[in-house]
Amino acid sequence: MRDQYLFDKIDLHLIRVLHTVLIERSVSKAAIRLGMHQPAVSAALKRLRDLSGDPLLVRSGVSMLPTDTALRMVEPAAKILRSAEALFSDARGFDPRTATRTFRVMANDYLDPLFLPRLVAHIKSEAPLCPIEVLPLSADVHYEAHLAQGDVDLVIANWPKPPDDLHLGRLFSDEVVCMVSNDHPVVRRGWDVDGWLAAEHIAPTPTFPGAKGVIDIQLDEMGLTRNIAARCAHFSLIPDMVASSLLVLTTGQQFCQRFVGRLPVTVLPCPLEFQPLNYYQLWHSRSHHSAAAIWLRSSVRNIAESLRKA
Repeated sequence: MRDQYLFDKIDLHLIRVLHTVLIERSVSKAAIRLGMHQPAVSAALKRLRDLSGDPLLVRSGVSMLPTDTALRMVEPAAKILRSAEALFSDARGFDPRTATRTFRVMANDYLDPLFLPRLVAHIKSEAPLCPIEVLPLSADVHYEAHLAQGDVDLVIANWPKPPDDLHLGRLFSDEVVCMVSNDHPVVRRGWDVDGWLAAEHIAPTPTFPGAKGVIDIQLDEMGLTRNIAARCAHFSLIPDMVASSLLVLTTGQQFCQRFVGRLPVTVLPCPLEFQPLNYYQLWHSRSHHSAAAIWLRSSVRNIAESLRKA
């Protein structure tokens, strides 16, 4: 009960006085910085001393020094002030130059390999004080729950049928092609549908047990099955595996083209006609009107558009 009684006597203004007095190590300087009269700051300091049971500032010669207890209060007080600022700043609007909120983006690595690096670079350039976390979209991740709980701001990936209960922004469509090693016989002789189906394919590990990727879903609809000889959970590593084997990777052209010239690989048309791969960003209603989230979604859209033109 006593702790609750003490807590009820603390307000945000008192925390700001505490932080400013400890940083300035002077009541008079703190008063100037806070735009307050010195007696008001002195009265607030007295309240803080009563609440903490500690003098907080002690005289040392002609100056004042914070006590050990006071030094331990500096960072927690600063954190409270930053959190309070963030609590209402988004409602007023988002200024990327001064914002300090953390952006969390969940994505798989099927994307253009330049996409996430450019997105991170853009955020760090335009919103330099905002941390950015890129989280994996993997088999054991329930991205819809993470969006609903506010654990992530956006999910970026490709789905044959995106979920209906989330907001959706289309980023781009990508033609389906095949990547093979320069030494693969098909580079010289070509292939037909039967040859493509019989070839040794490499595919991403399913996002959950029993799931199929967009290529195999379309093959099922055609009544066809390909020969998947290898699977890999790390899609970004597959081009290197293709370059040193006779494996075939079937995926989006924009992804494949980034590796031509960097690896000994060739990009070929697929002998089957697949629907383009559609990439989206998904978000929850809870962040639909958030100024910061709107800025992030716009940034994602602009990066996607710039890469399509590259």
